[in-house]
Amino acid sequence: MGGLIALSRAIDRLNEFIGKAVSWLILVSILVSAGNAVVRKVFDMSSNAWLELQWYLFGAAFLLAAAYTLKQNEHIRIDIVYGLFSRRVQHWIDLLGHLLFLMPFVLLMLYYFVPYFLLSFRSGEMSSSAGGLIIWPAKLMLLIGFALLFLQGISEIIKKIAVMAGALEDPNPFVSAHEAAEIGAKALAEELKK
Repeated sequence: MGGLIALSRAIDRLNEFIGKAVSWLILVSILVSAGNAVVRKVFDMSSNAWLELQWYLFGAAFLLAAAYTLKQNEHIRIDIVYGLFSRRVQHWIDLLGHLLFLMPFVLLMLYYFVPYFLLSFRSGEMSSSAGGLIIWPAKLMLLIGFALLFLQGISEIIKKIAVMAGALEDPNPFVSAHEAAEIGAKALAEELKK
């Protein structure tokens, strides 16, 4: 189990690094968007390449940070139902959800995105918009994003099994929305006292 936990930690570090690094793509996307708007309004000029670039940047940030979001346990779930169960049942729900839903979906996406990307790359596929960009980098981001999500899925499965076996402390103890609001209010109150 120690080797698997070490593998899980390595995957977590990789996705933590990538997730934090690609967050800067949002800022770059905003700057490109603002610059494009200013040039369009002030100089009455426009470029499809700049418009597509901002889409590529935002899409890359979203796709490459998906695994980081899973690592941070920030994916969507219905806390009203989930919170009714004991922590042990919640671990089983997470484990079965990863095994039966996340991993088959991610594997299916990888299966289809490899030839999808390769065809685009080999053909040098270009945007149909005048002055648009090449398309294969966007398709590569799809492939890399799902590959990172696959790796993080493996890490999450390892961690769930280790926590349930008692070999690892729960890295993401469940906090209901009500408890999170109370914690946030207490932290804000403490901050205001300073």
